[in-house]
Amino acid sequence: MAGFILKRLLQAIFVILAVTLIVSFAIRLSGDPAVMLAGGSNITEKDLQNIRQALGLERPFYVQYLSFLKGLLVGDFGRSFMGGTPVSLLISKALPATLLLAFVSLLISIALSVPLGVYAAVKRGRWPDQLIRILSLIGLSFPNFWLAIMMVLFFSISLGLLPPSGMEGPESFVMPALTMGIILTATNVRLVRTSMLETLSQQYIMVARSKGLKDRVVLYKHALRNSAIPLVTYVGLQFGSLIGGIVIVERVFNWPGMGTLAFDAISARDYPVLQGAITVLALFIVLINLLVDIAYGLIDPRIRTE
Repeated sequence: MAGFILKRLLQAIFVILAVTLIVSFAIRLSGDPAVMLAGGSNITEKDLQNIRQALGLERPFYVQYLSFLKGLLVGDFGRSFMGGTPVSLLISKALPATLLLAFVSLLISIALSVPLGVYAAVKRGRWPDQLIRILSLIGLSFPNFWLAIMMVLFFSISLGLLPPSGMEGPESFVMPALTMGIILTATNVRLVRTSMLETLSQQYIMVARSKGLKDRVVLYKHALRNSAIPLVTYVGLQFGSLIGGIVIVERVFNWPGMGTLAFDAISARDYPVLQGAITVLALFIVLINLLVDIAYGLIDPRIRTE
C-alpha cells in the first residue's frame, strides 16, 4: 500500500505541474491585464509598459512560470493585480466556504440516494421503483441555475423564510446545498440502484439469505458494502467537481467561494489569483482521488490484497 501511495503522489506532482502550466499559458491568451488596470482612453503605450514592468509581465513566460512554481513550494501564490492583496489570503477566505458547501451538498445527496436506491432495487419493477426512477430522471433534467433561481423565488421572495444570498448563518446553506444535493441525488440514486441489483444477484447473497439472516442485515451489511465501491468512486469525483464546478450556484446565491473568486479573476485577467485558485482546486481533486483509491482497499479486501 505504501508503494502504491508513493506512486500516486509522484503522479500527482506531474498532474499539478501540467495543470499550472496549461492555466498559466491559457490565461495569458485572454488579454493584457495592464489594459484592465489602466482603464480610460488616454493611456499611452509607455504607461502600459510601466504597468507591465511593475507587475513583472515584461519577463519571458518561462521566467514568470518558474517564479510561480518557486513561490508555490513555500505557499506563496503572489499578490493580486487588483489591489495587491496576497493571493493566499484570498484563497484562505474563499476555500472554506466552497468546501463546506460541497460537503453539506454531498451529505444531503448520500442521505437521500442510498436509501432510495436500495429501496428501488428491492422493489424492482414495482411502482415504487418506477416512481423513484422517474423522479431521478426529472432531477437530472433540471439545470442547476434554474433550480437555484426557483428556490430563491419560492423560499426567499414568496415565503420569506430564507436569505436570498450571502453566507450569513446556517440558514444560508439550505438553498445552495439543496440545489446541489438534489442534482447529485438524481445521479447517485440510479447508481446505487444499478449496483445493488448486480450485487443482489450474486451467489453469496443467496447463501446469506439461506442462512436465515434478516433482510436488513443482508441488504445493508453484505449487499450495500460490496455495492459501495462504484458510489465511493463517483462521490469522490463529485466532491472534486463540486469544489471547482459550483461557480454558477455560487454566483446565483452570491456565495463567497472559490468559484466566485476564479470567475472574478478571469473577468479581471488577474493572473496570480486565477493561477492560485486553480492550483489549489487541482490539489484537492488529486488528493480526493488518492483517498478514493485508498478507500477501495478498506471496503474490498480483494483490492487491498492485489
